[in-house]
Amino acid sequence: MTHQQLQQEIALRLARRTFLRRGTIGLGSAALAATLGSTLPTGTCVEAASNAADPLQQPHFKPKAKRIIYLCMAGGPSHLETFDYKPKLAEMHGQPMPESYTKGQPIAQLQNQKLVCFGPQHPFQRYGESGQQICQLFPHLGGIADKLCIVNSMRTEQINHDPAHTFMNTGTSISGRPSWGSWMLYGLGSDSDNLPGFVVLTSVGQHGQAQPIAARQWHSGFLPSRYQGVEFRSTGDPVLYVGNPQGVDAAAQNDVVEAVNELNREYDQVVDDPEIATRIAQYELAFKMQTSVPELMDVSGETQATLDMYGTAGGDGSFAANCLLARRLAERGVRFIHLYHRGWDHHEGIKGNVAGTAREVDQASAALVKDLAQRGMLDETLVIWGGEFGRTPMGQGSGRDHHIKGFSMWMAGGGIKPGVRYGATDELGYNAVDNIFHVHDFHATALHLMGIDHLRLTYRFQGRDFRLTDVHGNVIEDVLA
Repeated sequence: MTHQQLQQEIALRLARRTFLRRGTIGLGSAALAATLGSTLPTGTCVEAASNAADPLQQPHFKPKAKRIIYLCMAGGPSHLETFDYKPKLAEMHGQPMPESYTKGQPIAQLQNQKLVCFGPQHPFQRYGESGQQICQLFPHLGGIADKLCIVNSMRTEQINHDPAHTFMNTGTSISGRPSWGSWMLYGLGSDSDNLPGFVVLTSVGQHGQAQPIAARQWHSGFLPSRYQGVEFRSTGDPVLYVGNPQGVDAAAQNDVVEAVNELNREYDQVVDDPEIATRIAQYELAFKMQTSVPELMDVSGETQATLDMYGTAGGDGSFAANCLLARRLAERGVRFIHLYHRGWDHHEGIKGNVAGTAREVDQASAALVKDLAQRGMLDETLVIWGGEFGRTPMGQGSGRDHHIKGFSMWMAGGGIKPGVRYGATDELGYNAVDNIFHVHDFHATALHLMGIDHLRLTYRFQGRDFRLTDVHGNVIEDVLA
């Protein structure tokens, strides 16, 4: 058989396979639709067997939030120096940690070592009319205490950084599953025509070990790749090659994009690969981003009062600059905005280091909430602040080890009850004992606020229906406004 004859035979087989596949799916979908009528729940895929189709991308019920901004304090901030006041632990500073708390419990680096109580290193005070007790290192967050729902009973299942991030972001410790930003985009689609629906920004602190963050933390997993998060760099060009080379104008670039997309469409007629549709859409989005991204990054139109409120002039790669960009992304319809601040891993020198890291994030975190509120956007934006786990009430020299049994986070806006505290740890801050708020509950509640029933947003993969919360999770009604 000649080379030309071989090519013709391959093309014929591919065309025959594509016809059979499309014909089978089409007939099956038509039969299913005729049988079920309009009873399919939102988020259910008629073409589930092919995994090529999207859900209907409409909420299951009226949402309270349109978008999420997740301020991830990567490294694990200590709840005992942030939002969980423990005077009993202060009284027992330097004394042996009671074995009744720790026997048989998972401990990271302190395993098989002498466990000694390590009191809070900074004082707390009450803020706002709600009287929220917050560490004095966070005066700006104290200033918005009446807007915060502080959760003191968080619990997770992974005690080391990377798997803990994976669990917090995907609902499982198994790498390769979709991140919850991808799930959100898959379920609801994007509100932006010229920016990605899921954007990631990272910053690095100067007062703690900056644990690495892998790009798979915002990957789409087994979902179509168009739902993957897109990382914007905090300094320089936010997206590589977003600008045209010298001598290439927008018209010429458009000709290239159209030619490439036409080739992709021709190839899709042969192989029927859903990822080709993603490739076409991403080429078109990238072309639009050549105009939208420079405009997004240009903060010259921001007032000096706004820049002063955040504590940045923009474009400096800081957490403050990223918070300002988060607000600008939210204004432009981005569905899920994920900020990582890498600087909370305080195994030693926690007294000085947590003070330094607090200065890096306190002002801008509060500014973001205030800025959204004054623009009328807070009610439709769910803002979340927290890490992948907390820190031990036992000392590790002058620092604290990883801790998963009880830690803190806060939420604001987007249907969350303001000025309240939910759940509690025991008197030493070891175990969440009152109204435990598991990571699965956290995901279920966040999806609920976006109008999604976490039990119904599923994707069939390898013969099983997967969801963000797996077989767990409850919506915590008590934190809802």
